Amino acid sequence: MVEIAISLAIIGIALVGIIGVLPMGLSTQRDSREDTIINQDATVFIETIGKGALGADDLTNYVYAITNYQTTLSSGGTVTIGYDGAFLTNGLRIVGLLSTPEFEDNNFMPANPGNASFSNYVVAYVRSISGPAVEKPPQDNPILQQDSFSYRILCVNAPLATASPNPDLQANLHELRLTFEWPQLPNGGIGGGRQTYRATIGGQLATNAASQNLYFYQPQSFVTAPPPP
Repeated sequence: MVEIAISLAIIGIALVGIIGVLPMGLSTQRDSREDTIINQDATVFIETIGKGALGADDLTNYVYAITNYQTTLSSGGTVTIGYDGAFLTNGLRIVGLLSTPEFEDNNFMPANPGNASFSNYVVAYVRSISGPAVEKPPQDNPILQQDSFSYRILCVNAPLATASPNPDLQANLHELRLTFEWPQLPNGGIGGGRQTYRATIGGQLATNAASQNLYFYQPQSFVTAPPPP
């Protein structure tokens, strides 16, 4: 009996240690899975936005809302402009909104900070593109959709500072900066995950649908630089 009691005590001590480590392991596994999803989705968004894609209609299955907090620089007043699924009906509109320049002039055209009249703070609300297949379209169960992994993207399309006096070069360089925050919580809050991705885009930001405030990166031709003296 003494030996059995000692054996049970040893097993109990071991189980306490295992049970204590188990939640830590599950948390690490969850964090690793979320980091992997964010890295994969970031590649998709950088490629799609940076190349001015017009036919990425599959994004309508994942981007369910976009908000632009537009500030008038002269007065500091902010106007919140929201777009939900009723407007985000194709990839053109989604990419066009995510390409909104950080600074605009009085004509709502891309501008440098020194001559800008408005600044934009664009936030996209996204259900993960990568992840378990059971959560992906054609899945239309609202409960499963709400429980799927979601995050926010803070989209910044800023002019890239350059020392070159060439105006063509200055107009054709932008920094695309995407900051991912996750997970999106049911109460509207956000978790502690945060990661920023940057890419230098060679091309002008142009609009072909001014009434809808949609912008797209367009590649530009460069003239041959003169040889040095």
